[in-house]
Amino acid sequence: MLSLARRWLPAALSVDGERLAGAALAWALLGLLALALGLPLLFILGKSVLTMDGDFAGLGNFTEVLASPGLMRAAGNSLLLALTVSALVVPSAFAFAWALCRSRAPGRGMFRQIALLPLLAPSLLPAISLVYLFGNQGLLKGWLGGGSIYGFWGMVVGEAFYAFPYALMLLSTALSVADARLYEAARAMGAGAWRRFATITLPGARYGLASSALLVFTLVLTDFGVPKVVGGDCNVLAVEAFKQVVGQQNFPRGAVVGLMLLLPAVLSCFIERAMSRRQRAALSARSTPFSPSRAPARDAAALVMLAIMAMPLLALMGVGVGASFIKYWPYDLSLTLAHYRFDQVDGGGWEAYFNSLEMAAATALIGATLAFLGAYCCEKLPAAPLARGALRLLAMLPMAVPGLVLGLGYVFFFNHPDNLLNGLYGGLALMTACTVVHFYTTAHLTIATALKQMDGEFEAVAAALKVPFWITLRRVTLPVCLPALLDVARFLFVSAMTTLSALVFIAGPERSLAAVAIVTMDDAGDTAAAAAMATLIVLSSALASLAASLLSRRLVGRGQPWRPR
Repeated sequence: MLSLARRWLPAALSVDGERLAGAALAWALLGLLALALGLPLLFILGKSVLTMDGDFAGLGNFTEVLASPGLMRAAGNSLLLALTVSALVVPSAFAFAWALCRSRAPGRGMFRQIALLPLLAPSLLPAISLVYLFGNQGLLKGWLGGGSIYGFWGMVVGEAFYAFPYALMLLSTALSVADARLYEAARAMGAGAWRRFATITLPGARYGLASSALLVFTLVLTDFGVPKVVGGDCNVLAVEAFKQVVGQQNFPRGAVVGLMLLLPAVLSCFIERAMSRRQRAALSARSTPFSPSRAPARDAAALVMLAIMAMPLLALMGVGVGASFIKYWPYDLSLTLAHYRFDQVDGGGWEAYFNSLEMAAATALIGATLAFLGAYCCEKLPAAPLARGALRLLAMLPMAVPGLVLGLGYVFFFNHPDNLLNGLYGGLALMTACTVVHFYTTAHLTIATALKQMDGEFEAVAAALKVPFWITLRRVTLPVCLPALLDVARFLFVSAMTTLSALVFIAGPERSLAAVAIVTMDDAGDTAAAAAMATLIVLSSALASLAASLLSRRLVGRGQPWRPR
């Protein structure tokens, strides 16, 4: 490879040639991200100040929306829903994370996997399960005492199931790192368990608590699936945006609603950034990692708490999956596969499922590659500092853009008749690009973290030996970062299979997706078929996660014997 490079690319072996190649790579990635993210967002802003006929309206659309009682009621419902779910989920997830990290309760690994199960399912699945349990023909409808699952509290339960694992992951990370010396000093001074919890554990986890609250708030505020199924007469902004764009074709008003959804997400992002600058490291070079000691009473209480909190998570997941095999819930509970005959119902048939598999695989491959190259440009290449700075900024931007808003931007930009890229609208290529951009920040940060763990001397030695950066990238950097790259690919595949909010606007009738098909089936009254499609998504996500884990273990074991296994 090196001799071939010397023969055909002599300029690349010079410092100037290598800098030119690095700068070209950085500017190319910046252009791709700007096209896929920046221009759609600008089109949302532009559409919000235009009339239906394309004339300039100024702030007229904003005034009209603010004067609309229905839209303002939806905004109030969205804020109340997000605040309520945050108030319920964050303390519950903190208690669960504490039992996992600060006790020695048996079966902690199993309970952690149960708590993370909702990540494998679209947000529509818990809503469908609630319909089967507490709907008009629900098995447990009598428990509601004449009430209905359709409305505000039904959305609260469904969103809590959907958002719980995200809060748990953040809080588990916050609680897994602690300095044992602080607890030993507090114990020596006579502080009891509650005193140590209030003065050490809670203050040490305050950043994780705040971050999880902001994350849950944003997820619930912009989620489309749960309100669409069990929202009833309680309208929210996410559903209202869908109605304005898809139902009424009122693009200016839909753009204004999209900006209303964008504002809290951006504000949450800025708050999180401000708090992260004040966060101090929990472990220093002299710290002693904390390991919980055995305490029978505490461990027994933690086990009971884990079991109690895991039961509703398993119930909602199990009911949705199990109902897809039930002939006629709840009157005929015999088993059947009839609900998996998707060609007999609306939604795109089996083709929608295979479209999702194709799109998810493309998202995992393309997204992981672009995220790796982008992170490498930002962390390892010295060329084009302006492009690298702009690329780093754009890489962080998707974290503050809800999927629903991103989907609206793609509608306004790529569906414009004067756009040369109009032919991409409704196709798998555009849906793949939208999904990659939607989850790009997490992928970028994961790989950037792995790259930061590599000593800069690798690149320094390669430069001294006049080895081009792409040779070092292929032979050294890529093998070392392989586990992180596989984790990113797994994350992107599962996210592409389960996401709905961004793709519900751009999935064409000829190229439907599994998650979008669930909405169509539920609207048509084919709830069992919708549950069957959701079950296939869960199964596919689980198999992909298992395959990625096995592949990572095998590749790391064969090619990286220095890593602990």
